[in-house]
Amino acid sequence: QVQFEESGGGLVQPGGSLRLSCTASGITFSFYAVGWYRQAPGKQRELVARISRGGATNYADSVKGRTTISRDNAKNAVYLQMNSLKPEDTAVYYCNLQRPDVDYWGQGIQVTVSS
Repeated sequence: QVQFEESGGGLVQPGGSLRLSCTASGITFSFYAVGWYRQAPGKQRELVARISRGGATNYADSVKGRTTISRDNAKNAVYLQMNSLKPEDTAVYYCNLQRPDVDYWGQGIQVTVSS
């Protein structure tokens, strides 16, 4: 059974930073692309950042230049470092692992950017 443990969310002031972590179990993590998505109230879930099994990354335009995704295959973990946070970054953030036949999702973690 594939499970995820997400951590690092919370309340942060505009301009601040957060580092989200997601650790997977029950799957050979290194075989697959992993990423972070987010969903704000009343909006569709959207990709924030993704990293391939080989380490290639891509980012949503809205977070480019202030967000870094990384992975540690030895720890079955993926990280999202977010800097210069804005109120519009407020959302529930979800860890995602992509297999060819199915996507796996974490339970989600709240990030709130507010003064």
